[in-house]
Amino acid sequence: MFMKDHVTKQAHRAKEASRILACVPAEIRNAALSAMADALEARQDEILESNAKEVAAAREHNTRPNMIDRLVLTPKRIADMAEGIRQIVKLDDPIGKLDFEVTRPNGLKIRRMRVPFGVVGIVYEARPNVTADAIALCIKSGNACLLRGGSEAVRTNKKIVDILKEAASANGLPASAIEFIGILDRDAVVVMCRLRKLVDVIIPRGGAGLITRVVEHSTVPVIETGTGVCHTFVDKSADLDMALKICMNAKTSRPSVCNAMETLLIHRDIADEFLPTVAQAMIDAKVELRGDDDCRKIFPDMKAVDESDWATEYNDLILSVKIVDGVDAAIEHVNKYSSAHSDAIITRDADNAKKFEQLVDSANVYVNASTRFTDGFEFGFGAEIGISTQKLHARGPMGLEALTTMKYLIDGDGQIR
Repeated sequence: MFMKDHVTKQAHRAKEASRILACVPAEIRNAALSAMADALEARQDEILESNAKEVAAAREHNTRPNMIDRLVLTPKRIADMAEGIRQIVKLDDPIGKLDFEVTRPNGLKIRRMRVPFGVVGIVYEARPNVTADAIALCIKSGNACLLRGGSEAVRTNKKIVDILKEAASANGLPASAIEFIGILDRDAVVVMCRLRKLVDVIIPRGGAGLITRVVEHSTVPVIETGTGVCHTFVDKSADLDMALKICMNAKTSRPSVCNAMETLLIHRDIADEFLPTVAQAMIDAKVELRGDDDCRKIFPDMKAVDESDWATEYNDLILSVKIVDGVDAAIEHVNKYSSAHSDAIITRDADNAKKFEQLVDSANVYVNASTRFTDGFEFGFGAEIGISTQKLHARGPMGLEALTTMKYLIDGDGQIR
């Protein structure tokens, strides 16, 4: 009962703050965000101290290295968090924008305006940078936020929240526009997801288990930010030097994130030439390879792939490899196993590129580039609240506009129907 009451009270405070925040002028929100970015850097030692304790605890519990990488903060990562907030400050204010105006024959003037959701609930795992990104995007878009991070980073997240909340409050924003649920009981998420009149939308960020749990328990509308089973298809016309660089970047630059490549598809006509080169480069980079029978005939030094591998988000230095007969077979495989996150084709054939773009049913489709670019900062959004793999409301990296909804304003002079 204590837990339910505590979470509900936090949501009430956030709801009250959201009504105030929605009316705060953009210049005040921007000034507060700038101060928040400065505060992150000025107090980075406090954040790093909290983070170091949690990283040490994770290592003591034999947490996988890729998960520790998601947890670790460094001065560079904190600087990137601050820069992300500053980039958000520079973006146009989405609130109050009109994207539809019409005067009807009866004289009614109808306008459609972007407005905040109100309270955005965010449930996430491991990565403390999500805390700063989510808060900044919510503040800029006029929303209060109710955050619930993973237990492995609760100290770090709480420290980041305290710093940002203090800076926000000192610069004209309601303190309760930022609420963090520090209760570690997993049922706190269930309570949060059922506060339909207090929380306007829930956004889960994490693995498939977390997302499924939120979707199945929530009575609040959910924007799904799906897992990243990302593919790269190397076509027979590909520049193989380019393909090698892209594949290595997509898999090894940061394998623990959702935009990393999990499956490599290679056109049969170039497999004898390209597969040994890319496979050896992957092995040199400590990547475990799992290939189909055709792959293992060419490069025996890889494990046999299992059917379940094709749909697995490893978040690790593991890569599934398959030889396909052409672009149509690649598209068929991607659409069957992809999580609809990010998929790429490496090709010099314009027709194949166009076909891949049109027929691959994913939120982000690349031609001759790494899937690692699927990121709000890289897309020019400043940061992201998540990467939506669904089709309603928002899809792909979700920036400011994705955190707004619409309100119709209708002006008349006595019209009746």
